[in-house]
Amino acid sequence: MPFIDLNCDMGEIWESVTDGTQEGLMRSVSSVNIACGGHAGDEATMQATMEQAKRCNVAVGAHPGYPDPANFGRLEWNLPAEILADAVFEQLLRLAEVAGRCGIRIGHVKPHGALYNQAARDRTIAGAIALGVARWSTEVVLVGLAGSVGLEAWRKAGFSVAAEAFADRRYEADGSLRPRRFPDALIKEPGEAARQAVDLAGKDGVQTICIHSDTPSAAQIAAAVREALGAAKVTIRPFFAYPGAGQLHPLKY
Repeated sequence: MPFIDLNCDMGEIWESVTDGTQEGLMRSVSSVNIACGGHAGDEATMQATMEQAKRCNVAVGAHPGYPDPANFGRLEWNLPAEILADAVFEQLLRLAEVAGRCGIRIGHVKPHGALYNQAARDRTIAGAIALGVARWSTEVVLVGLAGSVGLEAWRKAGFSVAAEAFADRRYEADGSLRPRRFPDALIKEPGEAARQAVDLAGKDGVQTICIHSDTPSAAQIAAAVREALGAAKVTIRPFFAYPGAGQLHPLKY
């Protein structure tokens, strides 16, 4: 099997950042997506998460979402494209400032929550995200749901992309994620998540698999997924796109 990136959304819960939970989880993955002040995160969580990522030698990306911490960025908004692009751009600038102090390069951008799901099916929203990211940099990978129109829109906008699947989420028949309003939307049992990850790693086009840090038993899920992928002879390594090449390569600090 080809290599796979194993990513996790982080910097979202202060207690996990400071009590060792997040860094422990980080040791099972190869890249992290750091909340940058929209749905969650502030300068303190961003810097602490960056420092942990550097210690764990994992690739770092930005995780912008709707500026709606009350709903953790999981409520769909309908913002004008320019306003949405501004929100994404501003979040990336905040994270980039912290990254510069930490000596870390941000290699990818993955939208969060409702913004991610809307971009997967709505070219206008995907285009607004691309516009906001491009104002900051075009030399990053945009991460989105495998098989989605969002990936197509980002490729046409000139970005390298990475197709993502989820170890800890259930899917609908059309390939979309089951909405979180359903009680079985999350996979909480580590063994089941691990089996799904191995299956997803064998699918054409999937380049990165996500585990959510706020999923119950996330650390156990991540460890089980990593062990199962290793047993299946899948190499886990982070990705980074060389500008214009459209190829994924490991990133080392």
